[in-house]
Amino acid sequence: MQALKSGRSLRGLGSDVLVKIVSLFLVGMAVLAMFGKLRFPGQKQLQSRKCPKCGRYKIGKGPCPCGKDMG
Repeated sequence: MQALKSGRSLRGLGSDVLVKIVSLFLVGMAVLAMFGKLRFPGQKQLQSRKCPKCGRYKIGKGPCPCGKDMG
């Protein structure tokens, strides 16, 4: 087995790189999870545009496609 000038073997370097990749992946996933929990402006308005009976989004000024009143 080869050794570097610092005294570390090449086999140890592979596991170090693997640990760094896994830790960066986990940090990235945590950052994405934080952004996913953010409340975007207008989200409350989108929820109020849903039909309370069928749950579909109402587009335009007409009645809901399910034929029931928007309540």
